[in-house]
Amino acid sequence: MHSLRSSRLWPGVPLALASAVLFGALAPISKSLIESLDAQLAAGLLYLGAGVGLALVHAGRRSAGMTALGAPPRRADAGWLVAVWVFGGVVAPVLLMLGLARTSGASASLLLNLEGVATMAIAWLVFRENVDRRLLLGAAAIVAGSVALSWSAGGLRFDAGALFVIGACVAWGIDNNLTRKLSALDPVLLAMSKGLAAGVFNIAIALARGAAIPPASIAGAVAVVGFVGIGLSLVLFIVALRHLGAARTGAYYALAPFIGVVVAIAILNEPVTTQLLVAAVLMGVGLWLHLAERHEHEHEHEGQEHEHRHVHDAHHQHEHDGLDSRDAEPHSHSHRHTGQRHAHAHYPDLHHRHRHDRPR
Repeated sequence: MHSLRSSRLWPGVPLALASAVLFGALAPISKSLIESLDAQLAAGLLYLGAGVGLALVHAGRRSAGMTALGAPPRRADAGWLVAVWVFGGVVAPVLLMLGLARTSGASASLLLNLEGVATMAIAWLVFRENVDRRLLLGAAAIVAGSVALSWSAGGLRFDAGALFVIGACVAWGIDNNLTRKLSALDPVLLAMSKGLAAGVFNIAIALARGAAIPPASIAGAVAVVGFVGIGLSLVLFIVALRHLGAARTGAYYALAPFIGVVVAIAILNEPVTTQLLVAAVLMGVGLWLHLAERHEHEHEHEGQEHEHRHVHDAHHQHEHDGLDSRDAEPHSHSHRHTGQRHAHAHYPDLHHRHRHDRPR
């Protein structure tokens, strides 16, 4: 375990993969529960289950005296929080519902693979996150595997509905990148707020459209699935963003459709197809390229002050007034970094979001 914890892959990569596993398992597990529900109402129940479940986790954590997994939200974070709720919980689901009503399911399934592409493109072009050649090739292989998995005889139909689905993918890509800017916050509180906001909004719109209210047993079961498949998955995703950045976390998260098919084969006895085998090869190549990535060069840290959960490593050598600086690690408090220049392997985490002149 010590060698794993000291690895450059720890803990970001396992967290991103675990997030993809939980979200990927969501579709096959919830299929029998939500197939008779209005699509937007089902989405609202899933998100509300995530929000309420995480609220209970937060309350239980506080009563047990457990420390938070990150910094508390500050007034300066309010604008970013609202933007995350709007793009990820309101705009994207509404655009997806509009798209599903106007295009084929096969076409929508293929187009949803663009979320990973949008996340990476926005991270690279807008937020200037480093994306090297190996990462691009790996992401391309993973996305190609996802496309192969969702391809059907109907192929891709480009119509007005397709534009709405593409818009939803872009909105989720923006959401993922904005969430990265908040990744130092307590992920339980951040995911809880997003779940509650998205859940209440989507349920309200669905009921206003005349969607039928499901039996309490069905609604409760969907909420529980949402807590695990969306709530816990989102908590892991946020912490992975903290360590890997948006582009890499989004690429690992793109494995979710493949994981969903594997779960469907295991629990629903669905057949193993040629598509699945092709997707497995492509995604395996992409995953290997990502795991083998080693980004190392001399870089400079500018002085900055921020708050997040940390231990006293090479990047945290500050003092604590009246306390042993290494008591109760990891801990979260506002601290200042002095400028330094050094070289080591790193990801674009909270302390390595510097510019690069060219892909490395």
